Order: sequence, then C-alpha cells, then structure tokens
Amino acid sequence: MANDPNLPDIQLDAANLYREEVFTDRKAGTLRRLVPITAEGADDPAREVLYSGQTQLLTPGGVLPLMFEIDAKTLSEALAKFPESVKVALEQAIDEAREYRREAATRIVVPEAGGGLGPMGSSKLKLP
Repeated sequence: MANDPNLPDIQLDAANLYREEVFTDRKAGTLRRLVPITAEGADDPAREVLYSGQTQLLTPGGVLPLMFEIDAKTLSEALAKFPESVKVALEQAIDEAREYRREAATRIVVPEAGGGLGPMGSSKLKLP
C-alpha cells in the first residue's frame, strides 16, 4: 500500500524547519515559539523567531478555540502582546461568523433543470 502511485509524496522542506517550544500558565492560554533551525538541528539566525498564541473562550454556543500570530521579537514581548492579540483574534472570529451567517441567509434555492413538480407533487429543489 505504501507503494501506491496514487498516494501523495509528502516531504518536509529541509530549508524551512523550526523547533517548537510551548509555554503555558495552565490558565489563560499557550504561547508557542518557533525557532528556525537548519537541517542539522542548529539554530538558524538568518531567519526570524515566530510567536503564536492559543486560548479558549466560553461562549453561549460552547468553547471557542482561538489561535493567532503574535508580532514579537522576544518571549517577554509576546507575553505583553498576548491580551491584545486575543482581542484581535476574537474580533476576527466574530466578523467571520457574521459573514458566514450573512452568506447563509442570502443563499438562493434553485430548482433542478427541467424542474417543476415531480410525480408525487414534490419539487426537486437543490441547495447550493
């Protein structure tokens, strides 16, 4: 089965590797630091360290996971920017939910080609 020619050939990009470090207070959320490394595992100072955050908010609809990038150069800067980054990510999630609801409300039901009423008086409507 591993030799199936229809399976995708997935390979890691050896020139774009990162070491992931995770920091958490076990309460508010998690910070991730991605440190660029070479294929040999040594730090790669030619590329920037990346920071991201993750948290969960309890909403009337259930738990809402939020994941977001943090524009920071150091861990202490990422910690300081965490609260504002959560707010931005939440605003984006709310905007996306509103857009999704708006799109769902404006969908038009289109009858099948050659439609009309079927043999039992039912219409042949299809949802897009």
